[in-house]
Amino acid sequence: MGGGERPVREYSAYVGTYEGGGRPSLFHVRCDARTGRLRLRGAVSDVVHPSFLALHPRGGHLYAASEAPGGPDGEVCAFALDPRTGDPTFLHRRPAHGRSTCHVSVDADGRVLVAANYGSPTIVLYRLGEDGGLAAAAVVMRHDGHSVHPRQREPHPHSANVDPSGRFVYCPDLGTDRIMIYRLDRTAGTLAANDPPWVGTAPGAGPRHLAFHPALDAAYAVNEIDSTVAAYARDADSGALRPLQVASTLPAGFRDGNSCADVHVHPSGRFVYASNRGHDSIAVFRVDPASGRLEPAGHAATGGRTPRNFALDPAGRFLFAENQDSGSIVTFAVDPATGVLEPTGDRLELPTPVCLRFGRAWTAA
Repeated sequence: MGGGERPVREYSAYVGTYEGGGRPSLFHVRCDARTGRLRLRGAVSDVVHPSFLALHPRGGHLYAASEAPGGPDGEVCAFALDPRTGDPTFLHRRPAHGRSTCHVSVDADGRVLVAANYGSPTIVLYRLGEDGGLAAAAVVMRHDGHSVHPRQREPHPHSANVDPSGRFVYCPDLGTDRIMIYRLDRTAGTLAANDPPWVGTAPGAGPRHLAFHPALDAAYAVNEIDSTVAAYARDADSGALRPLQVASTLPAGFRDGNSCADVHVHPSGRFVYASNRGHDSIAVFRVDPASGRLEPAGHAATGGRTPRNFALDPAGRFLFAENQDSGSIVTFAVDPATGVLEPTGDRLELPTPVCLRFGRAWTAA
């Protein structure tokens, strides 16, 4: 750090939960940049079951997938973030044109938002205004097909991920064992099937979430049903994914029930992490810097039940596991040389935490 830059003191972060019905459901926390300790700042109750969150790249707005499982169609909700405090204020909601809205992502320029509906075979594209607001849905794309597992009798789009270039959207579909690939035109606000339109997984894998490597043309998909992470080489021009490897997220000999939830690449690009629900752990992998292939590097017990999603702070010093069924967010220090996780002893108790996203950095005075 040079040029008189002030060190980061703390970050704002936002936690989505499976709360609703007038109860606080979206929480604003502050994270100490030196220790990883989380402290609660406030909460809002304007959104039901905000199970996944995304931040506008300019930092002034937050978006939440309102899942409302078992009920009517889901929604996407927009919040303005106070520039002095980071506190969220509800702006508006838009229909998601499908049930159980489970994922949202925003492109790197803040021009579009894409949402996935697990309970309906649809993904939805919204334009974002200059003020960060959500316009009405511009495009609704429908999936079809099925696969071999009892949970795969119909499509289940589980995430919609805008790639770093803003030219493609990748949508792992748990129900069809495919990662669908779309061409994105942010100027026109359109999606179109790519050529090739998808890459297949192993039958019964159940692809769920996807993460891009920060330097390599590589991507990593976590497969919910068969508890694996698949590594892919990505063609930056065509958008095609070429399978490289499939690695188990579980230790040898583990035979109890498990399902994977989330995957993230460390900001350095040296490590990949995936969450296990059942084994209740974070699986650690080292990344080969030339090929992007994965080498297993152990597991860290999350200190709670059912770690759905998890997050790394922007500096990559800490990992935060959200234990949905035991109501806790547990902090781990990341070893910068090995990627191994060590619990710091800090935890924040919150009801049914399922997604944490980092926002603004606050510098020292």
